[in-house]
Amino acid sequence: MPMTRNAAIRVISPEPTDQPIGTAHGDFATVAELTAGLLASRASVSPKYLYDSLGSKLFEAICELPEYYPTRTEAAIFARHGAEMAECVGRRGTLIDLGAGNCAKAASLFPLLEPKQYVPIDISRDFLNEAVSRLRQRFPQIQMEALALDLSGRFMLPTSVRSEARTFFYPGSSIGNFAPHQAIAFLRQVRENCPADGGLLIGVDLIKDSAVLDAAYDDAIGVTAAFNLNMLRHLNHLLGADFDVRLWQHVAFFNTDDSRIEMHLEARCAHAVRWQGGERHFARGERIHTEDSYKYTRDGFSELLREAGFETDAVWTDDAGWFAVFHARACNA
Repeated sequence: MPMTRNAAIRVISPEPTDQPIGTAHGDFATVAELTAGLLASRASVSPKYLYDSLGSKLFEAICELPEYYPTRTEAAIFARHGAEMAECVGRRGTLIDLGAGNCAKAASLFPLLEPKQYVPIDISRDFLNEAVSRLRQRFPQIQMEALALDLSGRFMLPTSVRSEARTFFYPGSSIGNFAPHQAIAFLRQVRENCPADGGLLIGVDLIKDSAVLDAAYDDAIGVTAAFNLNMLRHLNHLLGADFDVRLWQHVAFFNTDDSRIEMHLEARCAHAVRWQGGERHFARGERIHTEDSYKYTRDGFSELLREAGFETDAVWTDDAGWFAVFHARACNA
């Protein structure tokens, strides 16, 4: 594929999971991280490993499901209040898209925000490459600096990203994948990359009836189950493991005490799993914790933003109060 200056994909350490390096399978840090999680007393794997190329496509399919309200609800908020958001954010700035995926949400705001530079960031390099290649054909006037970057670690944007009027865009309630204390730490890193004239436009899923939440993460036709189970195929690739997807099932539920959806993979029967340098025997019913999605109140999330160095100046919600989009400005140091 021919590359132009605006379409170049830059890779910031660590290497993206689509093309692991360092061992016969994943890089050493990835193998160590995954092994530690799988051998913990309660096995867990970071949700970032849900997003290989196939996982990213499956998540796109999830967003089309009738049970999965966040995508369409957030899109309706953007459609209804986009002009107000543009007044808060400002035009002709730098739009930095955290966890960009297929870049469609940010692209829908281009006519309103008219960014000088668009910086999509995603862990899946191949998926991001495809998305940006399509996008630059539609918006050749926008400079694009795409970064394949793991946002779960420390990060600092390269100097090629314009420092003026940075707006960090984090839609889709992805902030819910972090526990509240982790969310504060992550947003503090965002604040470190955000100048005094910058801000944050972020989607947040609000607390609601648990039946609505449970259905959104365990749909009737099993797309979310396939998305979760695909992680095992990804682990086989990264670790040289021998997970048999047929021996596992998807489990998801709302934990009311912690105000979060939990996703797990549950062993259908007792069996052993082996990988390069590791082995674990899973009992029937034993689980691997794969994802959390925390839900907030408006006041609770505004307080979290304040602790991270941002000040909320606008909040938009749907009529039912299921979802909110916050705009927050960087507080003076």
